Amino acid sequence: MHYTLYNSLRDRVVFISGGSSGIGAELVRAFAAQGSKVAFCGTKPEGGKPLIGEVVAAGHPAPWYGACDVRDVAAYQALLARVVAELGPVRVLVNNAGRDDRHRMEEVTSAFWDDRLALNLKHYFFAIQAVAPGMEEAGGGSVINMGSVSWMRGRPNLVGYTTAKAGILGLTRTLARELGARKIRVNALVPGAIVTERQTTLHRDPSADKEFLDAQCLKTRLDPGHVARATLFLAADDSDGMTGQHVLVDGGIAQQSVVT
Repeated sequence: MHYTLYNSLRDRVVFISGGSSGIGAELVRAFAAQGSKVAFCGTKPEGGKPLIGEVVAAGHPAPWYGACDVRDVAAYQALLARVVAELGPVRVLVNNAGRDDRHRMEEVTSAFWDDRLALNLKHYFFAIQAVAPGMEEAGGGSVINMGSVSWMRGRPNLVGYTTAKAGILGLTRTLARELGARKIRVNALVPGAIVTERQTTLHRDPSADKEFLDAQCLKTRLDPGHVARATLFLAADDSDGMTGQHVLVDGGIAQQSVVT
């Protein structure tokens, strides 16, 4: 897949959480193709190897990879400190890691609820907290928080996930205001129904594709490349007047809830 080249992204340190698969993996590929110094994390010690090999085979420098449970704040911030020590200050942070495991309201326990928030929201804040000082000292940067239209559409059997994803908008708008004077932009990018390997394996029913297409304004299924293109723009200096925004990449599916 080919992407528009943004000169401002060349040699910039970019960190992507949850970059081993799905949307995150496409983000690693896309930023590597920009000539960025890409770092990413996943949960498995060897989980980054296949993607690193793919990036190198495409003619780009090997991305930096570290294994970490983002729910462990101390370990995660330590990993981010290693990235800075080895590559330099993070200028682009993409908070992407999360899981949309299905769960019925009746099955949710207090521990499960806390875990959903930790997995889909909490680590966003603590990653920003960790990289903001270096980002400011380096002259500023861009934070992109991955949201989801699922909360806007009131999707059932996801209440822990959708609550966390709704919280990302509040986090984004507050920190955009708080960090703006430090030349740090904070935006939320909100994917719609994106076809990934995980979604296809666990949740996608091909017979339901028509349902999604009927709900969307654009009549094509979206893939991680659609998300990556918008992410690159928000990361690059071309979007240097944008902060505190909630940018939907959903084919217009969220409009379904307001159509009368």
